[in-house]
Amino acid sequence: MKKPFSAWKVGAPYYLPLLALGFGTIAYAGAQSYFYLYPSMIALLPGLFVLNFFRDPERTITTNPAEIVSPADGMIVEVADLEDSPHYDGPCKRISIFLNVFNVHVNRAPDECTIARIDYKEGAYKNAMSPEAGQLNEANTIRLDTPHGSMTVRQIAGLIARRIVCIPSSGDTLQKGEKFGMIKFGSRTELYLSTDAEILVVPKQKVEGGSTVLARFP
Repeated sequence: MKKPFSAWKVGAPYYLPLLALGFGTIAYAGAQSYFYLYPSMIALLPGLFVLNFFRDPERTITTNPAEIVSPADGMIVEVADLEDSPHYDGPCKRISIFLNVFNVHVNRAPDECTIARIDYKEGAYKNAMSPEAGQLNEANTIRLDTPHGSMTVRQIAGLIARRIVCIPSSGDTLQKGEKFGMIKFGSRTELYLSTDAEILVVPKQKVEGGSTVLARFP
């Protein structure tokens, strides 16, 4: 991808004003009286919370070409075999990941790939833990051409999320584990891949985007 993605930059308009307000409140309170200094530090909490949400840690990516990495941090809520899906051509396997507000929300490419198509749709904002969220909520469906055939990554907004970020366009290439976007505040990410993939994760397992291997191909 030509322009590297950074969650720190995406989040700056959100956390910088809150941090400035928090430090300004502390400075003002301290100037009035030391009695108000420590209680005023609570004004920093909103800014620190949002700063934490937009954190963008480095990850170690596997070099094994047969391994597929997680497109998101969070908890596995479903591993399913599907006979058909509107998001994949033919039978496939789907891995669904729920991201709460404390997870890193950066999305990463599951494999070396070229983006074949991106389809965005508006929708509802139901709890991302719910299976129906994948069908009803605001979502971005990214079709990928990979050395292991077609894959699909879906960015799905949650109960709180209202903004899906996806930097690349159709025709762009991504390396395995490369960052390409995020979903702001609480969401769900789904990965669709072919039936010959060996799934290595189970429901309720916690995963990290880019570093956790979700599946392996023969």
